[in-house]
Amino acid sequence: MVGSYLLMEKLFKIYIYKEGERPLFHTGPTTNIYSMEGLFLNSIENDPNFKVSNPDKAHVYFLPFSVVMILDTLFDPIIRDKAVLERVIGDYVHIVSSRYPYWNRSLGSDHFMLSCHDWGPRATWYVHSLYFTSIRLLCNANTSEYFNPRKDASIPEINLLRTETTTITGGLPPPNRTNLAFFAGGEFHGKIRPLLFQHWKDKDEDIQVYEKVPNNVSYLDTMKRTRFCICPSGFEVASPRIVEAIYAECVPVLISQNYVLPFSDVLNWDAFSVQVSLSEIPNLKKILLGISEDKYKKLQENVKKVQQHFLVNNPTKRYDVYHMILHSLWLRRLNLQIYS
Repeated sequence: MVGSYLLMEKLFKIYIYKEGERPLFHTGPTTNIYSMEGLFLNSIENDPNFKVSNPDKAHVYFLPFSVVMILDTLFDPIIRDKAVLERVIGDYVHIVSSRYPYWNRSLGSDHFMLSCHDWGPRATWYVHSLYFTSIRLLCNANTSEYFNPRKDASIPEINLLRTETTTITGGLPPPNRTNLAFFAGGEFHGKIRPLLFQHWKDKDEDIQVYEKVPNNVSYLDTMKRTRFCICPSGFEVASPRIVEAIYAECVPVLISQNYVLPFSDVLNWDAFSVQVSLSEIPNLKKILLGISEDKYKKLQENVKKVQQHFLVNNPTKRYDVYHMILHSLWLRRLNLQIYS
């Protein structure tokens, strides 16, 4: 990764279309489950290294809309008219394609959008080229919903309570991690969690599965003293628990289907996580106990190593989550050159 990353730092230039007014454009949430929309927008808008003011010098063009802000501002929860996405995003693409030559000359293939909202993929349905040709940076990177890893990139879902993460990272060393496995979250979210609850809720003290943690139990502290943190998909494939586990230096146990993991172009997830299929859920304890102490220590050490790639920093730092997203974007731009 280092070679392509350094080349990106030296060459990569991004133009952000100036059209569009807040709150639908150029801003987004920074302190909830959709925080990457706002964090990325804020970082790229203030980036002196990658952002360029002359679009002729750009390699890619950013469509700076926030799906979260469009829905928060315009979506009526009673009428539930999803066409607000079509109107806003369709009109925006029409405006920039009319004012500039860049969209039409590439059919949008060197343009990108970013969304962590569950409806992020849906938001691109309404513009054919945006859906099939443009680069989509999505938290919900689901191949069964036509996520295309060659042109689209998976980004991590990070549920921030504050705009920095250094105070919530870290955890106990392996000998002091007394809990084998832990999960807390809604039971009836998708089809994976009901299976997890069916087999493990209140069944075994080594596999702690809660819908809500007890009042006297700290969610974060429990992760920091747990060996394996269970990260099942919910309604959508992405789960903020993956990054929470990495912050807590707890080995993630990934249970999902059709999910392209973030930064998997350059990160070997098998080196710092355990992947369990739906059919293996009944054997979860056996699988985890079957991991030798030496292997576990290596997995946990690698979790600590990759943690830097998921950190949110202000200002941004080399190899952090912002720069990893840019690197994923850079690789897709190189793919465009190779396959065009």
